[in-house]
Amino acid sequence: MPRRKAPEDLSVEELRRLLIEKRRGARRERLEHFKRTGRVVEVEPDILASSTPVVDTLEETSDQPQVPGTKRRRVMDRVLLVVEVLAVVGLVGVLISGFGILRTLNEEVTSALIQETLTPTPLVMAVVLPSGHVPPDAQGNTRPNLEEIPAHLQPMVQSLANIPIPTAAPDQAIRIQVPAINIDAPIVQGDGWEQLKKGVGQNVGSANPGQSGNVILSAHNDVYGEIFRYLDKLTPGDQVVLYTQQRQYVYVVDRTALVEPTAVEVMAGTGSPTVTLISCYPYLVDKQRIVVFARLQN
Repeated sequence: MPRRKAPEDLSVEELRRLLIEKRRGARRERLEHFKRTGRVVEVEPDILASSTPVVDTLEETSDQPQVPGTKRRRVMDRVLLVVEVLAVVGLVGVLISGFGILRTLNEEVTSALIQETLTPTPLVMAVVLPSGHVPPDAQGNTRPNLEEIPAHLQPMVQSLANIPIPTAAPDQAIRIQVPAINIDAPIVQGDGWEQLKKGVGQNVGSANPGQSGNVILSAHNDVYGEIFRYLDKLTPGDQVVLYTQQRQYVYVVDRTALVEPTAVEVMAGTGSPTVTLISCYPYLVDKQRIVVFARLQN
């Protein structure tokens, strides 16, 4: 009878076989116990029953041809993975496109709101053009010509007579020169009756010199210095020079027009820097208005 080897004398392969035999015996004991107690279960063939080592069995299995069902399943898994990836990519594309459309809509809405905000408002209050008055008498006395104002609008005009004059700012007009007709006069804010006694009046709310928009200036032609008496002598190309506390701006005359006192559309805002000069016309008659339009030279 061969002498039993001590565990430390056994090789790795012998230790592995002993472990397999021990597990196989434990498994058989459990199966016998289940049979005795009536609990018989279906079990897969015991892989440990094979005398071939586990590692060798796995290596042989990997060398065996794959089952057709497993191949089809793997192909379907790959197809589904591709479909899922394409769906995710499509969703990302839709989100990016949606963000772009939303950004474009926001820019359009913002642009529309800005345009509405910049729309001039003085025309809402204007009923007749400024500087209107009755012709002076032999002593030079005159008064505002209320007959120009439609009767139903006179209460509104009176309510707007005391509009507060804005505080002077560095970019507001303070002086006007028109070399072709020898005008050199101060500019005051406001174009009411009292303001036009002091010089050329700038309509409250109109643009400042050099800015995009319409600088609206008025003065009398036959009273209080007759500053704008010779506006009808201006021709296209003549210069209108406006001064602020900071610099001067040169405008060039485009055209001249004769309009009715109610033609307030000549005070409309513009998209480029312009100036509009307004006065009564004709001299000592004052039934109409003469309007000179000029644009910024540079």
